[in-house]
Amino acid sequence: MVQKRLRRDFIIIVSRYSNRNLQLKEMDDIQAVTNCPLLVDKELPGLREALCQLATKEHDVETPHGRIHCTMKGVPKGDRPVILTFHDIGLNHKTCFDCMFQHEDMHEIMQHFAVCHVDAPGQHEGANTFSTGYEYPSMDQLSESLPLVLKQFGLKSVIGIGVGAGAYMLAKFALDHPALVEGLVLVNINPCSEGWMDWAAHKVTSLPEMLISHLFGKDEIANNHNLIATYRHHIINDMNQFNLHHFVKAYNSRRDLDIERPVHGGKVTVRTLKCPSLLVVGDSSPAVDAVVECNTKLDPTKTTLLKMADCGGLPMVDQPAKLTEAFKYFIQGMGYMPAASMTRLVRSRTASGSSVHSMEGNRSRSQTNEGNRSRSHTNERRGRSHTDSMDGTGNSGGALKSAEVSC
Repeated sequence: MVQKRLRRDFIIIVSRYSNRNLQLKEMDDIQAVTNCPLLVDKELPGLREALCQLATKEHDVETPHGRIHCTMKGVPKGDRPVILTFHDIGLNHKTCFDCMFQHEDMHEIMQHFAVCHVDAPGQHEGANTFSTGYEYPSMDQLSESLPLVLKQFGLKSVIGIGVGAGAYMLAKFALDHPALVEGLVLVNINPCSEGWMDWAAHKVTSLPEMLISHLFGKDEIANNHNLIATYRHHIINDMNQFNLHHFVKAYNSRRDLDIERPVHGGKVTVRTLKCPSLLVVGDSSPAVDAVVECNTKLDPTKTTLLKMADCGGLPMVDQPAKLTEAFKYFIQGMGYMPAASMTRLVRSRTASGSSVHSMEGNRSRSQTNEGNRSRSHTNERRGRSHTDSMDGTGNSGGALKSAEVSC
């Protein structure tokens, strides 16, 4: 009865207004009601998470090297790329990326892009133990399985976010299939094969402790006891130890990426990443040296190195807000999300005199109508935005130096 009475009163009010010459002041009252959200997170806690769950689907993709577990969140939007993630050893997509993708600043990005989380074979939650005699795929074979993942979901291209082993794999995928990758965010990437010293150290260290020293810096291990205890518990109790051993062995047996920085006037057929790339590392991460070395091997006009201050081995966990902010700038540099809101990252020139790549400059150049973007226009803008940023930096006549940003 109450519901019917409210509905009747509402109809009477509307009919009265429709028969009048409404003044602007009167209209304001109606608009205020129309623009108010019907449901607010504060009124219904967990509503956003519940809606996300409705748009989440899990799939096992069959490949020549076994099943790959994938979690698709959202629906691919037109010809836009999908964000594809790949985790590090000792982790799965949840323990690696949940802190970042559940952060409030990431919600805006996920309104524009669907996300496909890829778990390495046998690393997802509840994974069955591999059968006796199963041959775990190499890193090369895993990267060759990714086109089958894209085919399974009907994806034309991706923006990759990889960490450690996942960063290596996505870089290898982009080198072999450049047309399928529009951009890469590579966290803690090591482009080199494992050295003899690392190999010997791993032989005398237990698997959980080896993974902890791989994922976190010495300061974190010594001081952040709660964080280390959480991830040690996850590695020991949540991961299938037999399967995990195979994945770690595959990563430790990786080959050099065999990439080379292009030099002006040098070889035209240099093997390097063709897409815009953002290299990320925490300032106390054990991967700092490896990431810096990778930066020296990539095209400086398309690569940005982001060193995160007061950050350890996992920026997605330690500094999710800063990493999300940097990711927004990176996406805008590619011509997407021109109206995204954000704060200003702190930038600094390095002592080596390398030019600072202004992400904000790329963002301003990409203020374009996304609805009218064509694929060719995307590629044109992408190449131009990363080339223009190097002009007038005082590097003319010499080798270009890649950009470095700190935050």
